[in-house]
Amino acid sequence: MLACVTSCALIGLEGATIEVEVDIAPGLPKVTIVGLPDAAIREAGERVRSAIVNSGYHFPGTRLTISLAPADLRKEGPAYDLPIALAILAATRQIPSDSLNKCLVVGELGLDGSVRHINGVLPMAALAAARGLETLYVPQSDAPEAALVEKINVLPVESLNAIVAHLSGLLPIRRFESTIGFDDETVEAPSTTDFAEIRGQEHVKRALEVAAAGGHNVLMSGPPGAGKTLLARAMPSILPRLTLSEALDITRIYSVGDLLHTSGSGLPLIRQRPFRAPHHTISHAGLVGGGRWPRPGEISLAHRGLLFLDELPEFDPRTLEVLRQPLEDHVVTISRAQGSLTFPANFMLVAALNPCPCGYYGHPTIECTCSSALIARYQHRISGPLLDRIDIHVQVPPVDFDKLTDERQGEPSKTIRARVEAARQRQTKRFQAHAHVTCNADMGVAEVREFCGVDSSGRALLKAAMRQLQLSARAYHRILKLARTVADLAASPRIETVHLAEAIQYRPRQQN
Repeated sequence: MLACVTSCALIGLEGATIEVEVDIAPGLPKVTIVGLPDAAIREAGERVRSAIVNSGYHFPGTRLTISLAPADLRKEGPAYDLPIALAILAATRQIPSDSLNKCLVVGELGLDGSVRHINGVLPMAALAAARGLETLYVPQSDAPEAALVEKINVLPVESLNAIVAHLSGLLPIRRFESTIGFDDETVEAPSTTDFAEIRGQEHVKRALEVAAAGGHNVLMSGPPGAGKTLLARAMPSILPRLTLSEALDITRIYSVGDLLHTSGSGLPLIRQRPFRAPHHTISHAGLVGGGRWPRPGEISLAHRGLLFLDELPEFDPRTLEVLRQPLEDHVVTISRAQGSLTFPANFMLVAALNPCPCGYYGHPTIECTCSSALIARYQHRISGPLLDRIDIHVQVPPVDFDKLTDERQGEPSKTIRARVEAARQRQTKRFQAHAHVTCNADMGVAEVREFCGVDSSGRALLKAAMRQLQLSARAYHRILKLARTVADLAASPRIETVHLAEAIQYRPRQQN
């Protein structure tokens, strides 16, 4: 007796169809699972046996061979429990075998027959819709996530008994209807800090506004307690709201990383731009992704959002260097012997550092206790090529007493965000014919040449800046992109000399 149920595997952020075949043959009782399963799948035989028996059905006392095809694709996780159980019940004629046609089934089984949450349901649902499958059976807790994909019937399964009754025509399961809308008025994220609460640092706030408007990378340098971390953590309050397509891209990543149910929002759709702030002890795999079964790292979890690296020189230099390629290409490719996986990594990098180990090098009132050699060694922990990929370098000086005790509030984040979103709308209109470009920071050389033209006075200013600051060709293009953002904030159709001057002031002298 033979039965087959369609299920799904995760390959990076994409789903892959898996055929779960069950063959029942005479012989001593034994369950054999083939098709490159991991330990969780090899243990599925005992979970499925207990779930079937405890749900009141018959588990065959003969030889069972369970094949997960294609056989050369590695499989992991407990998502195959439910399709295996249904294939066994279909093979033993306890449910109609044709009831599982054009269906995709995923879910982990408890020993009592309950169906439990699994990760990666969103890309699985997308695969089912792309393959033209009519019905998707998922754990009840994952139904809201699966329903984000249109053109497929999502049926939430609470237990093995419930789905067997449905397939037998006794008690149909109602289709899950998504009630989650995407209203722009509801996606604004509450921020822990408003820019109005930050005293002083007006020039730093301006730099962060420019960065948010164009998606540029920022490096803040200053003594301890000057407000670098506070400014970075307030930055999500001025970032533009997510579009629906961006929200779905982020949700897919968090679904594979199994982070949707721990986000605290209780919603299956990510509604605010990610803010990731890993500790400086993070490993290489934790930052860029990896592992035996590659998973997204922090730079992918920050996709379309913000990655904050505090105390930048304290990170392992070898770990930091892997940021070079993602900062340029906005993707990260992880290669293993079995193949390569590509994860999206289009994020804004916001970094903070002290000028020296004690933190007071260049402080106006506190004397630095570090030697020149120690300062040089500390500063050279961050390579020149990495610094060259950061658009905005800004000094964060200590705040004096008068500004700190001033009762007058600064400009609120809501007002700044309105200017940022207006600038982004201009960019969206400009890049309508360039699908791969969403903001000024995404522009390549061709787009810079097309949209970032300057007049003769601007070229003279750029020539002087290139010579005096010893800027690289990459820095030249980044200055033009930054100037385009400054012009967008000023609602200027052309890049003026004043816009170039502001962009140039954010560039440091090229390190050798």
